[in-house]
Amino acid sequence: MADTKAGVPTVYPTILYDDAKAAIKTLTEGLGFTEEAVYEGEDGAVMHAELSCGNGRVMLGSKGREGVFAQAMRGAGPAGVYVVVDEVDAHHARAVEHGVEILMPPTDQDYGSRDYMARDGEGNVWSFGTYAPGSAG
Repeated sequence: MADTKAGVPTVYPTILYDDAKAAIKTLTEGLGFTEEAVYEGEDGAVMHAELSCGNGRVMLGSKGREGVFAQAMRGAGPAGVYVVVDEVDAHHARAVEHGVEILMPPTDQDYGSRDYMARDGEGNVWSFGTYAPGSAG
C-alpha cells in the first residue's frame, strides 16, 4: 500500500470525455468543483485535468488520444461517482440553476444520508450526499 498522509485521498476517479472542456464547465459551475489544473495539447484537447471537491479529486481528459490509458478506456461506458457534501439541498439548487440533469432530487435515505443524483452531459452519474463511507458514527 502507498504511504498515505492524513486527509489526502488515495482513490481518484478518472473519466474521459468527448468534450472535456464542457465537462469541466458543468463540474465547476453546476456541481461546485474547483479547477485545480488543466493541461491542453497543441490541438486544444484536454490532456489532463484535476478538479477538487472537499478533499477529493477527480481527474479527466479528452477521449481520442493515444496512450495505454486512452486505449484501455476506448468504448468505456459511463461512470458513477459519489461525492460527500454538507449542504445537499444548496448543492442541488446550484445544479438545477445551471441546468444539470437531475435523476433524483434530495432524498433522505434509510441509512441516515441525504442524497441527490445528477447526470453530466456525457452520461456519467454523479451522486452527492452526506454519507461518508468509512467515517465513524
